Amino acid sequence: MGYDPSSSELEQFTTPLVEAELLYGTTSWIRFKTAVEVGKLKVNVPSPRYLNEVEDLSRKTGDIDRLSKTDIEVLALALELSSKNLDITVVSDDYSIQNLAEKLHLQYVGLSTLGIRYSQDWILLCPACRRRFAPDLRSSSCPVCGTTLKRKSLRRLPATGKSKGRRI
Repeated sequence: MGYDPSSSELEQFTTPLVEAELLYGTTSWIRFKTAVEVGKLKVNVPSPRYLNEVEDLSRKTGDIDRLSKTDIEVLALALELSSKNLDITVVSDDYSIQNLAEKLHLQYVGLSTLGIRYSQDWILLCPACRRRFAPDLRSSSCPVCGTTLKRKSLRRLPATGKSKGRRI
């Protein structure tokens, strides 16, 4: 969404998968490479422990199917850096990333959106037979009647996670 890492004096981190998503020669790619070269942006790989923690939580909340490997890697790195007492703010307009950041007690901010107002847990609901299923069910169809399942909010709480700090 046009974030320029060179515009901030804060210590900033990202992951290799974020770099891999950037198209060669684009403004975003040039900004990224320049920020890395001048030391304003550090590229780190999160440890497997934190990747597993983020994946496990995303399965429980029902966000797993809405997150890419890059999203999970970014959240895992933020969680790892936070565990080392670094003040980290995840910068993303993705509501699923923000929802998981909230659950992980990580601070977050959007670039072009106001961000989530509520943190939510999700279930899968069959609109025909009204049965509920865990959000990590591996089928998009109801195992009882075959109807396409819908994602539904099970629980929502006011979100609190906006602030400033190191950026990831």
